Amino acid sequence: MKTILIVDDEPAARYGLRRALESKYRVAEADSAEAAREALTRERSDLLLLDVVLPGQSGIEFLRWMRDQGSETPVLIVSALDTAKTAVEALQLGAADYLVKGFELEELRQRVANLLKLASLEKENDALRRRLTSEGQFGQMIGRTAEMRHTFEIAERVAPTDTTVLILGESGTGKDLLAQEIHARSPRAAKAFVAVNCAALPETLIESELFGYERGAFTGAAQQKKGKFELATGGTLFLDEIGDMNPVTQAKVLRALENRTIERLGGTQTIPVDVRVISATHRDLPAEIRAGKFREDLFYRLRVVTIELPPLRSHKRDLPVLAESFLQMHAARLGRAARLTREAIAAIERYDWPGNVRELKNALERSLVLCRGEEIDVADLPEEVARGEALVQKHSADGHASGLGEKDFREAKRKFEVAYLTKQLTDHRWNVSRTAATIGLHRQSLQEKLRELGIRRPGREPIDEEEKQ
Repeated sequence: MKTILIVDDEPAARYGLRRALESKYRVAEADSAEAAREALTRERSDLLLLDVVLPGQSGIEFLRWMRDQGSETPVLIVSALDTAKTAVEALQLGAADYLVKGFELEELRQRVANLLKLASLEKENDALRRRLTSEGQFGQMIGRTAEMRHTFEIAERVAPTDTTVLILGESGTGKDLLAQEIHARSPRAAKAFVAVNCAALPETLIESELFGYERGAFTGAAQQKKGKFELATGGTLFLDEIGDMNPVTQAKVLRALENRTIERLGGTQTIPVDVRVISATHRDLPAEIRAGKFREDLFYRLRVVTIELPPLRSHKRDLPVLAESFLQMHAARLGRAARLTREAIAAIERYDWPGNVRELKNALERSLVLCRGEEIDVADLPEEVARGEALVQKHSADGHASGLGEKDFREAKRKFEVAYLTKQLTDHRWNVSRTAATIGLHRQSLQEKLRELGIRRPGREPIDEEEKQ
């Protein structure tokens, strides 16, 4: 039997509510916020009927205290105050509904039944999401290997909180999808999810996009414009590719995160903002810090919780289930279906997928469109997949990054060693012992070389600490 806690200082009001509900529910009572706090620890209440005007702490203040404590118990405000301001404030604090005294008893019973049913459905949905996460699904993302399930479990645990999250991973691994699903599972889900691609905006525009501007702030600013921080108030701001943000903007973002306030360009007014920030990057931020390109204080402010999305080549056992999922999705949109032959699956598993999940998704769409029958064979796959050789080598596409563009031999050798060892460590999930065995070095020799080159796992402590995990 469901338990309902009635919080009202008027004995007659509590009596009337009890008589209306006690035939179907177990009813407990409290005549003040203080008594209600004790009742919450004693009773396992499924719903609160809460008055606004109480002795001492008001019902609104008590509701705020409940939510600050992390309580998700649904609350139905039952009050004689028939004001829009009070109702809006209660709903903003997380009240499920607002009922003005003078109601019909049948309306009360119906509201209570609806709220309890909704709470029950939400619990069932939460349980289903947790089960799917443990089985290797997180929203639209699928991954049944231990690496991906571990990533999903961390995201599942951090989603209901307001904690700042930094997502690390190569381009195409699905950092944006992970951020969206974290938002969807958070208490901010009903509010806006605002995404900003920091790499796509020129330096002259990114500040005005983030913070907005006042009329006349610069040539062409004909009217006031709100920035992404303001537009995301109450919700989540996703700063994608934050490693590409210029240092001046980094300083302003850090100040906004610490003070929870911003100023529009050309303005003097301080504007409070309530946003949860999720950021993502494919860059090695500690290396960027050492190069003077990224602020260390901002890095530590962003990485309260770090989630790493592994490259597809490091969890190839997920390829068959990912391929099947993408084919089903494309089939529903394109109105035609086909299955992969064994030879095609083998070719897909041999390929390293430098573009990660995004490249796999696009390759399968192309193959489905071009295949002539109900099967996708090796010949229907993109040439580089069929051949098993990427058009662009992931770790040597940038000649300067791999050392090939350097004129000085010693600098070229250093950059090559950094690129080579980083790739090997990434392929082995940054396990030093396995990497050393694969490349033919002793573990101690590899650790010494990593310290010499300053190589660290993105977002983590020095590499020799990884052996303790």
